Amino acid sequence: MLALPAWPREIIFSSSTDNPAIQTLVNSLQLRRPQDQVRFVPLNELAAPSQLPDSSRLVLLDRPTLDWRLSDLQGPPTLALRINRLQASTLPAALPAQLTLLWSDPSPQRQMHLARLLLPAAKRVGLLFAAESDALLEEYRRAATEQGFELVTRRWTDTRDSRPLLYLLSNSDLLLGIDNVELFNSHTVKNLLLTSYSHQRPVIGPTASFVQAGSLASVYSDRSDWLNSIDELLDKPPAQWPKSSYPRYFKVTSNPQVARSLAIELPSNESLAQKLAEGEHP
Repeated sequence: MLALPAWPREIIFSSSTDNPAIQTLVNSLQLRRPQDQVRFVPLNELAAPSQLPDSSRLVLLDRPTLDWRLSDLQGPPTLALRINRLQASTLPAALPAQLTLLWSDPSPQRQMHLARLLLPAAKRVGLLFAAESDALLEEYRRAATEQGFELVTRRWTDTRDSRPLLYLLSNSDLLLGIDNVELFNSHTVKNLLLTSYSHQRPVIGPTASFVQAGSLASVYSDRSDWLNSIDELLDKPPAQWPKSSYPRYFKVTSNPQVARSLAIELPSNESLAQKLAEGEHP
């Protein structure tokens, strides 16, 4: 029997703002999915979630659109991007049944694995955290244990006080950064990185921009990775979507100058990403 063509599906991207990057993402997905109707609708033009067809799919690109979706437990299957684990701690307990959160921060498991690949002899990983990061510590501890690390933690309540940082630098082999703008930002980056390297301690993460500023390496997902991850999920029935997930596709970025100054042998970013991905997916 001849296979019937798939019924066209409406895929709605939405954000509280519009810009060329968003339009490029929408246009790129439309080229990949000519069988579907892919379009962008600004947040202020969206109907209530429960008034949208169940056959449609929503892709939300910022926190205001996520808040709009959370206002109604009913509505079509939804992918929410650009929210990190710390921001999720402020979400309500009751979430819409057909909502998938795609985390914007790097996976702790990938970051720890990256640290192991770059520093095979390291034993202890230092982790600075703020009060709102408490809920993430167990996940980082599990990720550290999987890679044979001991996790050493210190709460950093006042970034003007260097004592927690100095303690970790004296009691760990490297620092791993959590994507928390309260701790890792333009005001703290210079002191944090210079102090770390004066103690000959590399910093992994927390983001690609920090690698440019002087950390050793980080996992990150760019627009093409997000596009691949979204496209793959849209091919699946929403019942198979996870409640939350890090994007399946990712890359590694590293700082060769920092690696040389710390006498660390730095493989290519491509080979590091390949090793991280091996064994992750069936």
